[in-house]
Amino acid sequence: MKKLIAVVLTLTLVGAAFSALADGLTFTTGGTSGTYYAFGNVLAQYITNHSDVSVTAVAGNGSAANIDLLDLGDAQLALVQNDVASYAYNGLNNYAGEAITSFTALAALYTETVQLITCNPDIKSVADLKGKNVSIGSAGSGVYFNALDFLAAYDLTIDDINPQYQSFGDSAESLKDGKIDAAFVVAGAPTPAVTDLCTTKGAYLVNLDDDHVAKLQEISAAYTKSIIPAGTYEGIDADTVTVGIMATIIANDDVTDDQAYTIVKTIFDNAAAITEAHAKGAELDLAYASNCGLPYHPGAARFFAEHDIAVATAD
Repeated sequence: MKKLIAVVLTLTLVGAAFSALADGLTFTTGGTSGTYYAFGNVLAQYITNHSDVSVTAVAGNGSAANIDLLDLGDAQLALVQNDVASYAYNGLNNYAGEAITSFTALAALYTETVQLITCNPDIKSVADLKGKNVSIGSAGSGVYFNALDFLAAYDLTIDDINPQYQSFGDSAESLKDGKIDAAFVVAGAPTPAVTDLCTTKGAYLVNLDDDHVAKLQEISAAYTKSIIPAGTYEGIDADTVTVGIMATIIANDDVTDDQAYTIVKTIFDNAAAITEAHAKGAELDLAYASNCGLPYHPGAARFFAEHDIAVATAD
């Protein structure tokens, strides 16, 4: 199924990808309503304008689809969730028996939070999703994996809900129109689609308790307890407890050592300037970047070594 998704996506991206390849590297990100797309474009433009590596960011369909595009060679760089990337690299979860090892990490960039959003104040827990219409992300996205994990932590499966496969933007519109009851969104907060929904409709974020945070960490070691501070979204005046994962840049084998080194160096040596263009730049941190749980590209490892940070590389 993963390959099929990638082939379909390739038909929509192939024009942009081939055009970018004429000049440099194609960087597949996420849907246009999410943080991947916005921050990915900032990074691509900054790298292109301040180094000898040309990078073109294109919209993507999420972590699993992005990994497949790199594996097929239709993009060379991607933003992905580190949990989904770990599943793929190690042949776990939906990748059981189908490990994909044609990529390595460049750097973890920032924490993505799993946000369960609803306009129904009666939905106070994941358990309340039973029998409801719930968006679990577009096909090929990492959101799908996280939604299944959340359900499992509450002893539910996908058969206990009416799943809808929608992007962040489509989920927000469906919530506004009352077509769905809740939606999973996995992105850096504030997420544009959620901001718009809270501003125009009024919405709620569903909290996790500590027991279910622990259950999710048993399901995947990539999850960390995460707090979305009060005031992040209009009308949500209390902290929201959830879990987070790492938004990570990965590269396939077409990216040379020098290109990988230059990309990582350009990003982290210019974090302050990048922050002026996008708030997620403020989260760039070398220690965080070097600890995503994946093997690192040799070029990225060279940059971290210059800062006395050792990272694992592929055998």
